[in-house]
Amino acid sequence: MFLLGGCAILKEFAPRVEAEPLGPGEYIAMKRGDILTADRLSAATQETLRVAGLDEGECANPPVPACMPALAGVAGILEERRLAALAELWTQQAIALTPADAVPVDDAQLDAWLEAARHAYAYLFFSERAPGERAFEDRQTQVRDYYNYAVQQAASGMFARWQAGRGQATEGSAPAATAGLDASGEATLDMAGWTVHSDMARVRMPEGVDMPKELVPASALNFAGLRSIYRRDGFGAEVVAVMGDDPVTTVATADDDAQPGHDGDGEGDGRPERRRPRPRAYSEMPSPALTLLVRFAGDDLDSLLATRELTISAHDPYDEHAIELHGLDVPLAANYSAGYGLWLARSGFNRQSLQTLFGREQGITRPHLYLMQPYDPDRRILLMIHGLASSPEAWVNVANEVMGDETLRREFQIWQVYYPTNAPLVLNQAAIRRVFTDTLRHFDPQGTAQASRDIVLIGHSMGGVLSRLLVSTSDEQLWDWARANYELDDGRLQRAGPRLDRMLRFQPLAGVERVIFIASPHRGTVVAGSRFGRFLARLVRLPLTVLEEVGEIVTGEDAPPDGLAIPNSIDNLSENDPFVRAAADLPISPRVRYHSIIAQADGSVALEDSDDGLVPYRSAHLAGALSEKVIISGHTVQESAAAILEIRRILHRDVEERGQPGATEGEGTAN
Repeated sequence: MFLLGGCAILKEFAPRVEAEPLGPGEYIAMKRGDILTADRLSAATQETLRVAGLDEGECANPPVPACMPALAGVAGILEERRLAALAELWTQQAIALTPADAVPVDDAQLDAWLEAARHAYAYLFFSERAPGERAFEDRQTQVRDYYNYAVQQAASGMFARWQAGRGQATEGSAPAATAGLDASGEATLDMAGWTVHSDMARVRMPEGVDMPKELVPASALNFAGLRSIYRRDGFGAEVVAVMGDDPVTTVATADDDAQPGHDGDGEGDGRPERRRPRPRAYSEMPSPALTLLVRFAGDDLDSLLATRELTISAHDPYDEHAIELHGLDVPLAANYSAGYGLWLARSGFNRQSLQTLFGREQGITRPHLYLMQPYDPDRRILLMIHGLASSPEAWVNVANEVMGDETLRREFQIWQVYYPTNAPLVLNQAAIRRVFTDTLRHFDPQGTAQASRDIVLIGHSMGGVLSRLLVSTSDEQLWDWARANYELDDGRLQRAGPRLDRMLRFQPLAGVERVIFIASPHRGTVVAGSRFGRFLARLVRLPLTVLEEVGEIVTGEDAPPDGLAIPNSIDNLSENDPFVRAAADLPISPRVRYHSIIAQADGSVALEDSDDGLVPYRSAHLAGALSEKVIISGHTVQESAAAILEIRRILHRDVEERGQPGATEGEGTAN
């Protein structure tokens, strides 16, 4: 009885196994929660610590450097389990050392992040099983994330240290830990006890830029206004490399304010536009996406874990989809939306476009061409032209959806025109034509690159009217318009002839093979000629450069003659405007295939009598279009999901048709 009673007592202190049901959320949290997602060590690392006989409670409370060597020295644990746990422990340590939202710049912080990256790298490439054998395992995904995040943090910190050192060097006190890039895009520096080699050779920097101004982790960005964030899972840190300020929206105006005669509202005799620095006619994306890798020296596990030498390399996700590492073809991570979104968020386009329309200070006076990625001779150009009072922001989701589509991303590079929407159509058409042609000739002087052929234009609203002019032929039609509407006597004609001829007589833009017109008032609108339209037109002020250009053309002076009324953009959009009526009858090149996307504000109204609030159907409709898609929407239809789907459909069809001589489309009207 005594023995039986003792057994009963001991039973109360013996371990008991109980089963409790887990809900789906609890199951996923248990399986996949870790130091990055749940602010606690993963179940796999906790299990490894228990097997090693280590106190998981102590190891879960940084600082925990004692756990690292203890775990490394325990026998009987699979190497990949040990390396995965060490990668997470070092990640935990690095997070504890780095203040929230801070860039890790001191030695202890950088060293912890690099140790996390090194142990994750060792797990992925130097443990018992190859990555392909663990393809479906949650643990491999976790460790890849430790590597990617650690590289992001370490790269940001090293770049900040390098920039600070370069600034000190510029002031004459160069620290020994910094070095500049050589001609091959490589540099070597000592930092936090590591020898760091940088390799930028795979990335073509924008012209005039040797290194980014700022490195922004893509994971730190959250956007309003972008419907989707397009990225690709893979190996490496996704970052945005800010190359510099936007050359158009950040034009310096401080000196203008000090000019005599300038009263701050764009008036006066100081003529600030003439003193303002003129940006180059084109610029490449000021904040391109990059993927960063850190590769550690060593050909085996022991040498890898002993090394203090690494190479950090940058990769263009548009050019490189994978990289060979240790005999494996490794897919690269990529983010195709972050750089574009950051550029638009910082651009100030929304305010500047209105300043331009009303002729205020800090508006633009001539077109500018933006390349959404460094020029690629092997990708075709998709040229986008916005509408009245607008800017490249009008294309935010259109461009993002195209860049997020792998087929279209491989086929096209996006160029966007930003132009003064207060200027007359005839001047903007000529200026856009000149800027585009000169830019393409700069990159492809011989005109032999794929980028110079099979170009696609997309124009919204007034941008569609300009696109139509770019693919049309004008012989005497616009000369007849000029003679009928302006007093051009023989003397004025003799002076103006050559320059007017370049604006009024033109051929379709070379290389363009397709156009998508969106809510385009080819024959003008009633609204522009209404009382409100005339009131708005009176508020529009033409740039000084336009007035001077017209004056030089007509009189040879820098001001137009008295009594010469120069129409602005809103005047041009009236259905009674003589220029629009003349331009509407210009023949489109027979080599150009074109499509219409038309908005209908009220689906209950007969199509022929409908409009989108601004543009009537009869003005947007073009005979001969290969397809016409009518969408129930207001005038900003280009932002609708239905319009973007139609644009993608047309572009995919275009890609499919390439290489099929004589192929024609059998398309019709789609409602």
